[in-house]
Amino acid sequence: MTEQMTSGIELMFVGMGIVFLFLAMLVVSINTMSALVQRYFPDMPVPKAVPGITVDVDKNVVAAITAAVHQYRKKHN
Repeated sequence: MTEQMTSGIELMFVGMGIVFLFLAMLVVSINTMSALVQRYFPDMPVPKAVPGITVDVDKNVVAAITAAVHQYRKKHN
């Protein structure tokens, strides 16, 4: 009986060690990939809107969109 318990405990520690090593390697690889992506593919700056360009929106279109949103919210609430 003690031989089986010793074998079981040994197998448990080997299994837990393998899982721990796998998770540690996973964390290291994800952090490495994240650093590489941030280094070689940085976020592109968002282009700013060009001042002076205006878009004329018809008041009837705004009223129709507002009514549609109001009706949708009233129906799906």
